[in-house]
Order: sequence, then C-alpha cells, then structure tokens
Amino acid sequence: MKTFSLPFTLLLLTAAGYSTPAQHGASTQSTTFSQTEDHYASDAEHALVSLAAAMPENKYSFAPTNGEFKGVRTFADMVKHAAASNYGMAAAILHQKSPVKLETEADLDVYTTKADIVRFLQGSFDFLHKALSSITQSNETDLIQSPDTDKPIARQEVADRAITHCWNHYGQLVEYLRMNGIVPPASHR
Repeated sequence: MKTFSLPFTLLLLTAAGYSTPAQHGASTQSTTFSQTEDHYASDAEHALVSLAAAMPENKYSFAPTNGEFKGVRTFADMVKHAAASNYGMAAAILHQKSPVKLETEADLDVYTTKADIVRFLQGSFDFLHKALSSITQSNETDLIQSPDTDKPIARQEVADRAITHCWNHYGQLVEYLRMNGIVPPASHR
C-alpha cells in the first residue's frame, strides 16, 4: 500500500477544498499534532459517513466488474474495510485491543444492513478521535506496532496512515456512487 506523508496529504486536502486548523482561527503555533490530526480525521469522517449515507441500501452490494475492477470489494465491504482499519489503527495508537472483533474478514459479516454499516463506520471514527486525542508531544514519536506493517513505526505515522487510508477509500467510493448515477455529497458544495 502506498502511503503519503502528512504534509503531502494536507496539501491535497487543502487543494480539494478542505480546511486547515489555521483557517478555523486556530494559530498553527499553538495547534498540537493531536489537534491537527483530529481536525483532518473530522474532515475524513464527514466525507466518508456522508458518502456511506448517500448510497441507497439496495446498492450496497454494488461492485464494478468491467475492466480493471474485476474482483474488487462491494460498496458495503469497502466501507466496512475502512471502518475496520480505523478501529485497528486507533487500537494500535492507544496500545489496546479494539472494541470490535477484527481477527478475520468474516468478523465484519455481522454488519449487514446500511444502518449497521454506517453505525460501524461512525463508531470507528469515534474510536479514532479518542486515539488521536491521546497523542502528546512526549509520545508522538514512540514506536508502536502498526496493524498494517511488520515493523514498529512512530505513533504519529500510524495516525497519518489512518487518515490517508480513509481518503484512499473515499476516492474509490466516490467512483462507486458515480457509477450508480449518484452525485457525492461533497460535490454539492
């Protein structure tokens, strides 16, 4: 999986119309890493949750099959994957067990309806916000075990990966909506 640095991701988000903490009146000198990450997680939360809500329930089983899309996840599976990743990365940041069972892909099969899946996604962001608020100047560079790599990495990098991962799947889910004739909520701005 290709990941991008936080400054690059922030540049892309700002170019896409998402705000920075400084644009909300917060001084960049007094904004902590945790507050900045939480702000960008809130942007990703708003974008993904509204996207998940915009797809009609009868389209949650949609997956493109033509061309290079053969064998990709369904819309529902991709939303559940994004949520599971949030839970896993937040658990790593907090150095605790996830509040939801995530040992296998089959563990996500308990989320079957649109309402269940949207709640699962929202819960993942609630847990991610909790994790981001635990990052301090004294622990942000501590090495922790990331759920998506075999080597220990800095806590702040896991936070960056969580946010970047959300945006990767947001882009994919936008395509799924558009393939079904649905304009993504962010395009209504």
